Amino acid sequence: MHVVDLDGARDGVPGNIAVVERIARESGLRVQTGGGIRTIETMRRLADAGAARMVLGTKLATDEAFVREAVAEFGDAVVAGVDARDGEVKVAGWREGTSVRAVELVGELAGLGVRHLVYTDISRDGMGTGIAADAYRDVAARAGFPVVVSGGMATPDDVRAVAALGEAVAEGVIIGRAIYEGAIALREALAIAGEGR
Repeated sequence: MHVVDLDGARDGVPGNIAVVERIARESGLRVQTGGGIRTIETMRRLADAGAARMVLGTKLATDEAFVREAVAEFGDAVVAGVDARDGEVKVAGWREGTSVRAVELVGELAGLGVRHLVYTDISRDGMGTGIAADAYRDVAARAGFPVVVSGGMATPDDVRAVAALGEAVAEGVIIGRAIYEGAIALREALAIAGEGR
């Protein structure tokens, strides 16, 4: 389960760690969380709360030393959350541009030992416009490992489009609004994803 602390993304400090802990405890699911994770201490608190993976965002583009330290301590639990519009990385809850190209940052992060990546095409997120397949192919090729697709999911056909990318490109897909609004049934999405393997 992917859980985003929007308060944390905006404020720079996670405000919903207790919620993450409750979700992990009561659901029994592996929880991946992000939003405002900008210190090693915060990562420790989230790991203690039951987070299996922690998504780093803003710090990826601004603090290489932090990324190195996070990978050294948390290894496979570190996830790069790269959010981009027109190929440019955006930070601080998508409010600030960086002039850094997403594929360049992804290559650097892979070189630092990051092995998981959520790539969000923010021009499509929540818009129900489908995925930009070529962008995910480019990012996965640069990373050297499959990525989690995020942004644009609106119909079961979009889930099929992700599955069609293949395991070398897509590790998974995040579906939010389309599930809340009933456009995609979770059970159906899981079945489609299973067929693609």
